[in-house]
Amino acid sequence: MKNIIDTIFANATRAIAFGVLLLLAWIFTVLFEHSLESLQAFGFDFILEDKWAPNLEKFGALPAIYGSVVSTFLAMVLAVPVAMGIAIFLSEIAHAKLKTPVGISIELLAAIPSVIYGMWGLFYFVPIIRDVFGGVGISMLTAGIVLSIMILPFMAAVTRDAMNTTPDILKESAYALGATKWDVIKDVVIPYAKSGIIGSFILALGRAIGETMAVTFVMGNVHKISTNLTEPATSIPVALANEFAEADSDLYYSSLFELALILLVVSFVIISIAKFYFLRRKRVGQ
Repeated sequence: MKNIIDTIFANATRAIAFGVLLLLAWIFTVLFEHSLESLQAFGFDFILEDKWAPNLEKFGALPAIYGSVVSTFLAMVLAVPVAMGIAIFLSEIAHAKLKTPVGISIELLAAIPSVIYGMWGLFYFVPIIRDVFGGVGISMLTAGIVLSIMILPFMAAVTRDAMNTTPDILKESAYALGATKWDVIKDVVIPYAKSGIIGSFILALGRAIGETMAVTFVMGNVHKISTNLTEPATSIPVALANEFAEADSDLYYSSLFELALILLVVSFVIISIAKFYFLRRKRVGQ
C-alpha cells in the first residue's frame, strides 16, 4: 500500500511540474499565433523600428523595449541598496521588539495593489519630479522610482528570510575570533545567504519588467527613445494597457500581440541569464 501511495504521489508531482511547462508553452503558442500577421509584415525590423504610427500602419517595438529595460534598470538600482539595508537591519541589528512590527509593515507593502502605487506616484512623485528636474513629471524616472518602491517589499522580505537562515554558531564563532558586526554581516551572513538574496533580486526583476498599472499612471505612452529620463516614454506593458482596446485593424492587433510576445521572451531571457549566471558564480565560489 505504501509503495502505491508513493507512486501516485510521484506521478502527481511529475504531472504538475510538466503541467507548468505545458502552460508556458501554451501561452507562447497563443501569442505567437496572434503575432503571425505582424511577423510576416515586418519581420525582424519590428524590433529595430522606432516608429509607432497606427494611422499609417507602421509599428516598431524599439521604444517600448527601451522604456521597459530602462525603467526596470532604474528600479533595481534604486531598490537593491535599500532592500539590503532593510534586510540587514531586521536580521542583524534591530532590537527584538522592533523586528516583528517593522517586518510586518514591510510585508504589508507588498499587499498594496499596483494601481494604488500608480495613483500615489501620479499625485505625489510627478509634481516633485516636475519641480526638481523640469518637464511634465510623467517620465521614465518617475516610473523607475514607483517601480523601485513596489519591488522593495519583495526584495527586503525574501533577503531578510535568507539571512535569518544563517546558523548562529557561524556568527558566534566569528565574534569569538574578534570580528565586528560589519565583518560578520559581510563575511558570514551575506555569503551564506547569497542564493536567497539572488533569488529575491530575480523575483523583483521579474515583477518590475512586467508591471503594468503603476507604470501606466506615471510613464505616459509616448513611443520615442530619449536619453533624458525626465521625458515621457512608454514600455511594453504600458503600450498594451493603453492601446489594446483601441486596435482597429488586424495588423495593429497583431502588432500588440507581438509586443506581448517580446515581453515574454525578454522577461524569460533576462531572468534566465540572471539565474544561471549568478548561481553559477555562487557554485564556483566567485
